[in-house]
Amino acid sequence: MTVYLQILMTAILTGNFVLCKFLGICPFLGVSKKLNTAVGMSAAVVFVMALATAVTYPINTMLVKNNLEYLQTIVFILVIAALVQLVEIILKKFMPPLYNALGIYLPLITTNCAVLGVVLLNITENYNFAQSMFNSVGAGLGFMLAMVIFSGVRSRLESCDVPKFLQGLPIVLIAASIVSVSFMGFTGIVEGILGL
Repeated sequence: MTVYLQILMTAILTGNFVLCKFLGICPFLGVSKKLNTAVGMSAAVVFVMALATAVTYPINTMLVKNNLEYLQTIVFILVIAALVQLVEIILKKFMPPLYNALGIYLPLITTNCAVLGVVLLNITENYNFAQSMFNSVGAGLGFMLAMVIFSGVRSRLESCDVPKFLQGLPIVLIAASIVSVSFMGFTGIVEGILGL
């Protein structure tokens, strides 16, 4: 059980895909302006990451058995694209306000390198199916944590008196880098909790 806890905590905190590996920056910067859209996008990413892992793990096993590893990336992108279309249809049908709020960023989950990154990381780390699922859910929760924290930071930035030359994207990138650096402190906490 310690291995699964380690994988989960690492994926959420010390190996955070957005703040430590810098994957998935486009939706991170684009959708983090409001808390409700940040949470909605994060929930969609968690769902797609978990489902993509569940679907690609057996597909990858078949590819390896047939010496077709060179097709992994193409197959994984196709699976992720199909899953994103499924999420898009579900949100459009059952949650139209969230669907409209996410706008162009929802289809961009297809090209979100964090989703593809978690699937490929599961392979490079030689995780079994359960470990892969813990890693993908942890990565999704880490994405959500980063989005929620940064939406709070951005809401504070709107009420600050920012110098004119830093307004807009420059101050957002500076704030993102400070939040990213703060996540480095979690390394000691996770190591202390897990006794590494």
